Formats: sequence, C-alpha cells, structure tokens
Amino acid sequence: MKFGLDRLRDEVALQQKLVGSRLALLGHPASVDEHFTHAIDVISGISNLELVAAFGPQHGLRGDKQDNMVESKDFIDPVHKIPIYSLYGDVRRPTKEMMESFDVLLVDLQDLGCRIYTFITTLRYMLEECDKYKKRIWILDRPNPIGRPIEGLLLKPGWESFVGAGLLPMRHGLTLGELACWFVDKYELAADLTVVEMEGWNPSQAPDFGWPSSARAWINPSPNAPNLSMARCYPGTVMLEGSLLSEGRGTTRPLEILGAPDLSAQVVIDRMHHLGPEWMSGCTLRACWFEPTFHKHSGQLCEGVQIHVDEASGYDHFQFKPWRLISLFFKALRSLDSAYLIWREFHYEYERDRLAIDLINGGPLLREWIEDDKATIQDMETLVRVDEKLWLEERRNYLIYD
Repeated sequence: MKFGLDRLRDEVALQQKLVGSRLALLGHPASVDEHFTHAIDVISGISNLELVAAFGPQHGLRGDKQDNMVESKDFIDPVHKIPIYSLYGDVRRPTKEMMESFDVLLVDLQDLGCRIYTFITTLRYMLEECDKYKKRIWILDRPNPIGRPIEGLLLKPGWESFVGAGLLPMRHGLTLGELACWFVDKYELAADLTVVEMEGWNPSQAPDFGWPSSARAWINPSPNAPNLSMARCYPGTVMLEGSLLSEGRGTTRPLEILGAPDLSAQVVIDRMHHLGPEWMSGCTLRACWFEPTFHKHSGQLCEGVQIHVDEASGYDHFQFKPWRLISLFFKALRSLDSAYLIWREFHYEYERDRLAIDLINGGPLLREWIEDDKATIQDMETLVRVDEKLWLEERRNYLIYD
C-alpha cells in the first residue's frame, strides 16, 4: 500500500511535474511516509525539488497545541531554514505574501472523515486562495480512517463556520482528495487541482474498513486523536464540545469517554435503551469514572460512559452510528431532567453569537429535537435519512477508490 506521499517519493514521473516550481507543504505530525519520515524531510530529500515554505493547520505543524482556540505562531524550521506559516494563529487564510512565496501547494493531511474536523475547512480555504492567486494544488491522498459510511444531518446554508466547511453531513465518507474534488465542483472553483491517489487502499476491507492497521501505525493527526477508536467515535462525541459535559479531554481516552460530576451514567444508559436501542448498535457502552487533569471539570471526579469500538467489544462497522448514539445520549439526559444544564453558551471557535452545539451540527435542528419532549427517535430518524440519502447520491461521482 502506498499513500500519496509515498508515491511522490518513489515516482520520478510525478516529481518531474514539479521540477522548477517552488513548493509549499500543508501538513501536520501525521504527514509521514511508511518509514515515519515527515513530509518536510521527504520532499526536501528529493534532489530535483525545491521546498520553500510550509503551513500548519489547527494545533500546528508540530501538533503541539493541545486545545481549541490555542493559536500557533509562525517560525523558521530549524533544519531546513524555511518559513512555517500558521493557519491557526493571526490568520485562518494565508496572506498575499504567503501565497506569493510558492507556485505549488502540496497538501498532506491525515483527516478523520468528519465535517467538524477543521483540517477540511483549511483545505477549502487553501483551494479558494489557490484559485484566487492561480497556484497549483496537489493533494497527497490518505485514507479516511472511518471508511465509507455516512451519517448525520446536512449542514444548512448560512451555517458555514470554521467547524462547518460546507454542506456536508457530519460523517461524509470521503478521503481528503475526494473531498477536494467535491469542494472545487460545489463552490465553482477554478483551482488547478491534482490528486495523487493512493495505491492499494480498500475502504471495504475488514477488519478496519478504512484505516490499514496491519500496514500503517496510527500517528495522532491532532493531540486528542490518539487511536482508531477515537476516530470511530468522533462524529458523535465531538458534539460534547458543544455541551457542559466533559468529552474526555484531559484523560487518556479523549472523545471516547464522556461524563460530568453530577451524571448518573447507568441511569442514562438504561434510558437510552428504553428510548432508542436501535441507535446503540455496533458498540458497547460501559459506565466508568474519570478525573480530567485539564479542560472541563478539571480535577473533579466525573461519572461517565466509555464507548468501546474495538473488535473485542463487538464493534460492527456497518451498525455503529456515533452521531445517532450521542444524539440519543443527549435525548435521554434531557428526558430524565428537564432542567439539566447541557449546552455550552460561551464562545466556540471564534463564534460568540451562535450556540456551539448548533455550529457543530450545522443548524439548530438537532438541539431543538432534543429539547422537544414530544419529538421521538423516529421523528429524527426520518429527517436524517432524507439528508443521508441526498448526500449518498451527491458524493457518488467523487468516489475514487470504489
């Protein structure tokens, strides 16, 4: 199996297309080849190519910034002496000076397959800027680690944000290269786009259905994405960022556990079984205790739930629906206590006027359903299936590997 970076390293024909051009890289800590060599070093090591700059997304090129809204600064790479520009610091989009420093942008980002993961927002911004400044952009493609299943409501027009790059469902089922092609068509961009496709990636192959764990080690693309289990849970557990409950930041299992000091976990689990057991398939839920060392409820003992999604826990790739699971969790919590404080009201990803949970879901519909004591699981199932069917048809023309 070869990812896009591996092919660029090995194939002279690809390299020849870049000879004489000033190259920039958009990458992060997981931008490595199968020998764990970072893309900066791989590209700099190709004798006939010239790497002149690099860009880092949220959490930084080095992945050293732990939390949301913790910004990175520009710096000079100490080895290659090239500027490293932050796209999560003073700017979210590159400046004219940054864009004029290169001819071709190479994008090598390991994504998680979820609309809210901000690397795809940065991808869209860079596609738009490359269109504006007439720069070429190459996507060195990588797997979608959670494969082809889709889930969630489509983001509604007018709800675009840094955590909502486009009119996508929460779980879109595309690779970064496929998504780039969709962005270009959807938003009528004239970007000079090339996707360096993977070789040997099969998203339908068991047991991983997306991430080739027998061929590649997992490297955190961001600080709180430590393993494949987190990636599988993320399209659901990321919604905890819009709540006052802990999503497990400050623990060793971020975005796999959730809870709060005043939560009665087993009571909530039992209520979930009562309301919508069909939304709990493909995983195992376990009541647990944890004490975050930082972030929400830091230093407080929390009662919570761990979502187990490995094969030993009965994980079923086609049955597990993380967005539905966490939606059901919120619905159960609200049905048990109409006064329980669920929603985060302070600013989130630089937004101050719209609730975080609504930004995350691309509109207020899910929150309104949770708060409506007459709205049923079937009501939401009917709504979300319409959106999922629309997206299934729309993405059909962008599937490179099927």
